[in-house]
Amino acid sequence: MPKITKEAALLYHSSDKPGKIEVIPTKPHTTQTDLSLAYSPGVAEPCLEIEKDPQKAYDYTIKGNLVAVISNGTAVLGLGDIGALAGKPVMEGKGLLFKIFAGIDVFDIEVDEKDPEKFIQTVKAISPTFGGINLEDIKAPECFEIERRLKEELNIPVMHDDQHGTAIISSAALLGALDISKKNIGKVKLVVNGAGASAIACTKLYMRLGVKKENIVMCDSKGVISLKRDNLNETKKIFATKRDITTLEEAMVGADVFLGLSAADVLTKDMIRSMASYPIVFALANPNPEIAYDDAIASREDLIFATGRSDYPNQVNNVLGFPYIFRGALDVQATGINEDMELAAVHALAALAKEPVLDVVNSAYGLNKLSFGNGYIIPKPLDPRLMTKVSMAVAKAAMDSGIARKPIKDWVAYENKLSEMMGYSNKLIRELNALAKSSENRRVVYCEGNHINMIKAAIVSSREGFCDPILLGSEERIRKIANENGLDLNGIEIINHRHISEDTRRSKYATILSDRNYRKGIRFQEAFEKLNDRNYFGMMMVETGDADALITGVYSHYQEFAETAIEVIGLKPGCNHFAAMHIVQTKKGPYFLADTLINRWPSEEVLKEITKLTYDAVKYFSVEPVMAMLSFSNFGADDNGSPKSISNAVEYFHENHPEMIIDGEMQLNFAMNKELRDKTFPFNTLKGKDVNTLIFPNLSSANISSKLLMELGIAGESIGPIQIGLRKPVHFTDIESSVRDIVTLTAVAVVDAIANRKNE
Repeated sequence: MPKITKEAALLYHSSDKPGKIEVIPTKPHTTQTDLSLAYSPGVAEPCLEIEKDPQKAYDYTIKGNLVAVISNGTAVLGLGDIGALAGKPVMEGKGLLFKIFAGIDVFDIEVDEKDPEKFIQTVKAISPTFGGINLEDIKAPECFEIERRLKEELNIPVMHDDQHGTAIISSAALLGALDISKKNIGKVKLVVNGAGASAIACTKLYMRLGVKKENIVMCDSKGVISLKRDNLNETKKIFATKRDITTLEEAMVGADVFLGLSAADVLTKDMIRSMASYPIVFALANPNPEIAYDDAIASREDLIFATGRSDYPNQVNNVLGFPYIFRGALDVQATGINEDMELAAVHALAALAKEPVLDVVNSAYGLNKLSFGNGYIIPKPLDPRLMTKVSMAVAKAAMDSGIARKPIKDWVAYENKLSEMMGYSNKLIRELNALAKSSENRRVVYCEGNHINMIKAAIVSSREGFCDPILLGSEERIRKIANENGLDLNGIEIINHRHISEDTRRSKYATILSDRNYRKGIRFQEAFEKLNDRNYFGMMMVETGDADALITGVYSHYQEFAETAIEVIGLKPGCNHFAAMHIVQTKKGPYFLADTLINRWPSEEVLKEITKLTYDAVKYFSVEPVMAMLSFSNFGADDNGSPKSISNAVEYFHENHPEMIIDGEMQLNFAMNKELRDKTFPFNTLKGKDVNTLIFPNLSSANISSKLLMELGIAGESIGPIQIGLRKPVHFTDIESSVRDIVTLTAVAVVDAIANRKNE
């Protein structure tokens, strides 16, 4: 895990637009007619419909996809009672997770009120706004009464995630661990250390799954909660044991399961050794568990161990639950979240852990092959199947228990809808980053090592685990820039390609370069001089295997890059040209645009090659290409110039590559609007399909379009330019590229290197 500094955290939250979430319009709002429909007088019509039937609010407003994350700041993460306002960054973060994992919109509400009754009345008063309420970071025991009352008095889903989130996820992990250890849940002895909201909720859910009350020992900061103590509140009294024990050490003897929701380092190796065979230990204290991972694993070989941390196996992470629980509840307009829905989520998670793990999940965590066992008892947060498995199970449980106001009739259509929702986030970028982390050989050379953005990108890429960076340039100058900007270059390799110490390497490179190009008049001495250029030197590092990939471009002109790349790296077998592709993220998912950088006025043959290269690249990103070749005319309306070339290219693909879903030439509006396209041109071969890949007739139109999408805010993050067609992974960025752009391109370059090695 990269170290998160105070400076980095503050910059993340304050840069660009402060905070982590925003509200954007979802309807047209550019004309007077639009505004009259959005507000007065048109808005009166849905208001009157809702007045007659309150359920119509789900048809005419955002209510059905809007959750309130509400807190009074009395128990914020591990920070305690820091107040409502100070807890706002956490609530915004929860909103971000709702959005990126389940497509749910969120308003975070910080209520400056500690009195439970006043807090309850405040939440009730604002509840008509929302389709669901996620209570967050409210201290015990007040949280129990607050949640109970709101569940009883409101007719929308309400859940205190600090209680039920951990309970649901750890319950699924418990079922998996018991399956592996071959233990009967009705006979296991459970020790719970911690008696706060989360510990109480977990224990109650474990009991619903079959753990017997008489087999439970709960401890708080004063020791074992027993009938001998006279200082217990009503909640703790429920779990008071009759056993004549007072300490955690005594409770652990012969125990089958330990659940820790307390503090770091309260559990010892000897305590684990005193447990029964095949012990199950969930050390969930945040941020440091009740016993360190290495100590726990060293204590005994038959241990099944889980924590709340992402850097160890078996992470019990609430994000596995709450986004999908609310997703399923909202989609059937449930009047609440009941025990049946919670148990449905538990069993869905437990069942998913036993299914074969997808390759994308293995890649995301840098593992060769995950499988159900001691080190994998609960699904990983990046498993894309969570959206469908958990949401559908929760929705069905709501229907079966009679609290769904809008039952689902077509489950196949619902599953498809859930899958499509994943395109609402930067999922592709997350998957790229995860795949980059899975690579072992990932030495990336940054040619312009003395540019501040390249230095920062190299540092970030190293700490994120994407690559082992190499900065080309004067070490003295690079370190001076780093010191002036407070940057730590620890672990970053620096190579001065012009330094005399590199002459041996330059001679080696010059020999290879001249031998390859002697018929083009390039002799050794000329090649040796060319290697003074950072791009020549960096590309030769990649060519010879001294580096796996290369990033350049903040100083260099792309034409110089193209010429050097062809001379040093060369084209893929069967290619006569190469091109560049941009990926732009939108609410509808990613769009792939080509050629955005290299070929100014492509001929018919070049267009064919660009199209095939783009098709192969999109397929590599695990997306099925639906391609439109664009022009200013539609399907033969203009029989000259580029429209004719495009038309011929499309005909070629239809005849020679029937596996490709492609058509054109067509104007952009017809490509993007399938209803308009299919109605106007019913003969088109894309019928009923959404285009995701756009091939432009020339460089100007492609480059302008990609930049226009970004500058107008229509697209989210952009990836690129991604070169397609060169023999090895050398990539070119733009002069205005941000550190984040370069880091993302680094991930692409590493993924490209992975593919390149597989093809060698």
